[in-house]
Amino acid sequence: MPTRPGIIIPAVLFASWADKGLALVVMGGLCRKKSARVKTAVGARVGRNVKKVTTSTLAAGFLLTDEKDASRYTLTRDGQLVSVLDYRDDGHTIALTRAFTIPTFRGHGYAGVVVEGAVADIEERGDRTVDAVCWYVADWFQTHPEHASLLRSR
Repeated sequence: MPTRPGIIIPAVLFASWADKGLALVVMGGLCRKKSARVKTAVGARVGRNVKKVTTSTLAAGFLLTDEKDASRYTLTRDGQLVSVLDYRDDGHTIALTRAFTIPTFRGHGYAGVVVEGAVADIEERGDRTVDAVCWYVADWFQTHPEHASLLRSR
């Protein structure tokens, strides 16, 4: 059914599927009619396990977080999400599938920072190889050949 003139349907972009709940909160604040399906507050996220989150502090106020339940590394600065690196872990190999930087933060090398932090974390654990699925991650490994031993051999 087409919308009536004058009605604006908001489009909320989010960095990854795990941010969907926050987007629903934003959209919930825009809805006049409240429903049980529309969220109006962030609250506790269902299914998130705090024990499965590891963080490390980087220089200049950056925080790198491995959100294992969401299969992603996040880079935040002063509480704002800056960049995300999605991955898939099968127990032997970690496939780094997508590096994404929030558009307002692009052009400052933040995707490289999150990839570097993720590679350092994987290297520190020492029990996984890396499959560079994302083109950005593959380019990062080409410019950092000292980490090539981590790449999965094909």
